[in-house]
Amino acid sequence: MALYSSETSLDCHRVRFVLAEKGINVDIVNISADESAAADLAELNPYNETPTLVDRDLVLYDAGVINDYLDERYPHPPLMPVDPVSRAQLRLVHHRVIKDWYVLAYQIEEAGGKATPAMAKQLQESIIAANELFKMSDYVLSDELSLVDCTLGPLLWRLKLYGVKLGKPGASVEAYAHRIFSRPSFKSSLTQAERDLVLSA
Repeated sequence: MALYSSETSLDCHRVRFVLAEKGINVDIVNISADESAAADLAELNPYNETPTLVDRDLVLYDAGVINDYLDERYPHPPLMPVDPVSRAQLRLVHHRVIKDWYVLAYQIEEAGGKATPAMAKQLQESIIAANELFKMSDYVLSDELSLVDCTLGPLLWRLKLYGVKLGKPGASVEAYAHRIFSRPSFKSSLTQAERDLVLSA
């Protein structure tokens, strides 16, 4: 299995987090450091973008599609509940995270990684508005890590880089982020570039 990845990509980080959490052996191919890999990617993925997962004859792209596949292909530890109602609730939260927060993060990254004051305020207020959600349990709607958490962790890791501060109103979000960042799987999912970007911000 191989993952074509970019060192600082938010979506690639989501996939690397799931791979690390499940302990899946994978060859991480950094396209920015390998010209031949970049050429291979162009043939594998019609959008020529990362993340792209190759598992034998199967080629997948889009972080959400890849993570769903990994959770079904490697069911232990499970990252979604068996109960259909709980799964649906988590999927709805995941949908909102992508639509409300990731869309803003993509805009920030396209602008060079630093949010304009308006972008920073919008993302800050949107996350703080969900503060109560993070008080309910150790992870989102559960005491067990899920794919939603694997999507949130990489975003929250980048808030400092984006210039977004949550402060006291977002204390529950920050406590939740600390739980995510403390997991060995999250630490191992980080590239050196991701560590350096955030720690130097």
